[in-house]
Amino acid sequence: MPNVYPSGEQIEIRAGDQHAVVVEVGAGLRSYAVSDNDVLDGYDAEEMAASGRGQVLIPWPNRIEDGAYEFAGTRHQLPLNEPAARNAIHGLVRWASWSTGEREADRVSLEHTLHPQPGYPFSLALSIEYSLSEGGLRVTSTAINVGREACPYGSGMHPYLTLGTETVDTLLLHAPGRTVLHTDDRGIPVSTAPVEGTEYDFLTARPIGGTKLDHAFTDLERGRDGLARVELQHPERGTTLSLWVDESFPYLQIFTGDQLADVDRRSVAVEPMTCPPNAFRAGESAVVLEPGESATATWGLEHGESGP
Repeated sequence: MPNVYPSGEQIEIRAGDQHAVVVEVGAGLRSYAVSDNDVLDGYDAEEMAASGRGQVLIPWPNRIEDGAYEFAGTRHQLPLNEPAARNAIHGLVRWASWSTGEREADRVSLEHTLHPQPGYPFSLALSIEYSLSEGGLRVTSTAINVGREACPYGSGMHPYLTLGTETVDTLLLHAPGRTVLHTDDRGIPVSTAPVEGTEYDFLTARPIGGTKLDHAFTDLERGRDGLARVELQHPERGTTLSLWVDESFPYLQIFTGDQLADVDRRSVAVEPMTCPPNAFRAGESAVVLEPGESATATWGLEHGESGP
């Protein structure tokens, strides 16, 4: 029997000078390169995904305090897969096998049915599509409630971005969040505050420097196209990397990975989120899907050169 990669089947898509690898396990994004330059700090085919790299976060992103929440008058208890902090983190599909749906040279869709289980006794038909074009990488996730009861739902993703610098300290960061969520030592939000005049103010591009980021941002500035953008710029080469989100994503988590030995500021995670941390427990911004209803969210990456 042939050896199986830790992340399962490796699915390659290409367009022009772009190349991405999507994996069977969790439908994650293992790598993305433009002109042979990695712009995603991913992982090798022989490795498991570590520190959430490129993983899909469904049916909730980020954390749920104590893994416990109430919905429609019933209390639910999820497994605590962040045991040190006593939280449930990043959903239920990261380690599940997904099946390949439609596939072409420059695009692929993966599908998974999330069946009822302890802590989340609901049924979702899930799909995620990755596509490459002249505009870069585009990622669209869709969830349909195929059960008989309404259910809470949220989604997100966990890409780590890089422009090839030894650390992210020298990179210029523009982030659209006008409000930052402050958390306790378990990563659970306890307050919000305007970013203006604080170390979390990246509304105007500036070097990340020594700022330690593991924060969710909201109240996002958006363009006329409805998109909000996080932009990184290499200070010497002039290369840029932009992560954009549509209006389905009102939150962005930005994380420099200081406490993770395998990250340690060599890249920065920019995590689109449809709801904030602890949304199921706090009852804030989580979508409620009635039977037959669906939710779709789209984000993408663009790589290019900065202007003069």
